[in-house]
Amino acid sequence: MDHVKKWMIAACLITAVPAQAAAPISGRWLTQSKDGVVEIYQCGTAICGRIAKFFVNSPAGQGAKDVNNPNKALRGRTILGMNILTGFKADGNEYKGQIYDPKSGKTYRSIVYKGKSGNLVVKGCIGPFCQAQTWTPAG
Repeated sequence: MDHVKKWMIAACLITAVPAQAAAPISGRWLTQSKDGVVEIYQCGTAICGRIAKFFVNSPAGQGAKDVNNPNKALRGRTILGMNILTGFKADGNEYKGQIYDPKSGKTYRSIVYKGKSGNLVVKGCIGPFCQAQTWTPAG
């Protein structure tokens, strides 16, 4: 009987499914509204994302300032080049951190993961409620 128990334990260990790791998300991503490109990169021990490019149809424009920031000292900074994704860490098959929306001046809890199609799913959350966007590779 002891032999059977050892065999069953060994079989369980061999067939155990390893924890799923988050797919890499670094790169350049076209926002869902197609008005900009966000570059996601390693920043220290976390993952960050900065606005790398605006397009002509962007309401912000190339020299737009962070005028909606609740911190008056930050309202003069240029949105282009600003980190809007900060502090992202892998958690299972997704990344968790914060996302800043320069249009509203608000920061939200965020979840980001690569979808099956290869696109990036970006969620901004307030409490248990999240709103998702799909970003596509910018190439």
